[in-house]
Amino acid sequence: MIVFPNCKINLGLHILNKREDGYHNLETVFYPVPLNDALELIRSQDQQAQEEISFQTTGLAIEGDQQNNLCIKAYKLLKKDFPQLPPVQMHLHKVIPMGAGLGGGSSDGAFALQLINTKFQLGLSEQQLIDYALQLGSDCPFFIINKPAFATGRGEQMTPVELNLSDYRFALINPQIHVNTGWAFSKLSGRSSNIPDQSHNSKRPDIKQIIQQPIETWKEQLINDFEEPVAEQFPVIADIKRKLYDAGAVYASMTGSGSTVFGIFHKSIEPKICFPEEYYSKII
Repeated sequence: MIVFPNCKINLGLHILNKREDGYHNLETVFYPVPLNDALELIRSQDQQAQEEISFQTTGLAIEGDQQNNLCIKAYKLLKKDFPQLPPVQMHLHKVIPMGAGLGGGSSDGAFALQLINTKFQLGLSEQQLIDYALQLGSDCPFFIINKPAFATGRGEQMTPVELNLSDYRFALINPQIHVNTGWAFSKLSGRSSNIPDQSHNSKRPDIKQIIQQPIETWKEQLINDFEEPVAEQFPVIADIKRKLYDAGAVYASMTGSGSTVFGIFHKSIEPKICFPEEYYSKII
């Protein structure tokens, strides 16, 4: 059984405050984008398998301890509550750049939960899958719903929004810089101007309202709070954004905590963009 986890972009991202549990309250609009990994799951062929899960990857190299992969964590999370789950083999073909603000790892984990639920008929509801997904990571619940959504809290409190960008194409540019999310949050925490107090926060344009306005108005209003500090550390972020606007983008921004910058173009425009060969560059 095969599924194709997609990525997302953030349309605006406001960090509101730090919570007592160490996480941050935020608000953003998640929008799904059809750049996909591929995830296959089969029952283990070795009936005497010593390991509960055999996991292989192809495509982009995945660094770090394999046991930290969210696909493996998804299986083990469900195995605790459903001990009847048999040993499985998983194969992940990685296409979505990692550490890029596109939510690729979160998507893989969420799709793994859904895949296991369907394959082995666990009968989990959408809300139950969302609850499991939140245990994997703050972005994971979105990929259970996988429709445009206004998100608050850690990103798990979602309200569907009416937003259709099918008349546009997306350019995704990643300069192959891995931005650590914890580091990005630390840069915000060190700047009182970047995590506004509640009185200042209330004066900021509401993201949910902004995205209902014509897309041509987004440029001056729709802001990702991470973009300024990340671009200070990595000036190439601002350079990519400028080039996307020069190529005719109606809106461009960094997504998540970076380092991918996306541009939204009318489908009537064939963007002429040229970036260094080592960059990941995709027009969808």
